[in-house]
Amino acid sequence: MTEAEFEELLQRYLDGTSRPGERALIEQWSNQLGEPENLVLPPTQHEQVRAAMWQQIEHLTQDSLSNTPPVKELHPSTSLWRMPVMRWVAAALLVVGVALAIVLPQKWESAPVPSTTAVEWTQHHNKGKNIELLTLVDGSRVTLSPGSGLQYRAGLTGPRREVRLQGEAFFQVAKNPDAPFLVYTDQLVTTVLGTSFRVKAYAGHKNEVAVHEGRVSVQLRRGADLSATPVQPAAEGIILLPNQRVAYSALTPRPLRKQLVQNPAILTPQTFTFDKQPVSKVLQALEKAYGVEIIYDEAKLVNCTITITFYQESESLYDRLDVLSKALGASYSPADNARILFHSDGCTL
Repeated sequence: MTEAEFEELLQRYLDGTSRPGERALIEQWSNQLGEPENLVLPPTQHEQVRAAMWQQIEHLTQDSLSNTPPVKELHPSTSLWRMPVMRWVAAALLVVGVALAIVLPQKWESAPVPSTTAVEWTQHHNKGKNIELLTLVDGSRVTLSPGSGLQYRAGLTGPRREVRLQGEAFFQVAKNPDAPFLVYTDQLVTTVLGTSFRVKAYAGHKNEVAVHEGRVSVQLRRGADLSATPVQPAAEGIILLPNQRVAYSALTPRPLRKQLVQNPAILTPQTFTFDKQPVSKVLQALEKAYGVEIIYDEAKLVNCTITITFYQESESLYDRLDVLSKALGASYSPADNARILFHSDGCTL
């Protein structure tokens, strides 16, 4: 089964237009649970069900097609299974499970996500308490956190270098413009040509991507354009630059939005000693050092000068903005698109 076929089956299920065989299975499940047959799942929960189902499909296909032991599944408590969403997931998985038995013998070349075969794919799971460093055949390095798992093609063959992540890892990807590097989580697809970034994708939590250097393309896994790259991004995706991140949860689906990382790193060292210099010059130095856009009213700051020195290398961007704001009686706040809004009423001569 391809993900596109899965999406069609799920959409029919959610829309109440299941085919006769699919509907019979749902009714069978419904009778077993003693629930009405024609329950309606709220649209706001469609993505949650879809993500959970597709993750389970991958586990089922891995178990059936590979000799590699399947990823250990979580067994929800009784109270969790009483939640309406999870009971709908159970019903949907019953439908999909039967469909898999029919379509597994078919070829997987047309699938919009990487196929899983015993010959082509390698699975590594960090069962220890320390990070593990993996070096892939293309020279890319992956720092895998404890409790995390990575699947990858042994030779990273094909037009795309594809890996799957469950958990957390820091990637240092070898540059290859002709073969983009794709990281799949259960909710996101991250594409790079060669750079370093961190991905978090723990079960039941938000999927996060944070960039250390270079450019990274991120899009939702559902309906992803796998031909997209940071040079030619997908229409529905976003481009992340250093010190930027994105977080997404199927529980509260919304368009992808850039944010600043929690502690932006200095990208371009600057001199942070200012003697009676315009405040705008201080803000510009911070912008250049951290690669972040700071929005301010130039007209209000035109008469503002300051003498200030930032000494500690351990001082963060926010520490420095705090000092500057206190000196001026100003303030700052996060703004859209990973920017910072600096508020000031100006200075009197």
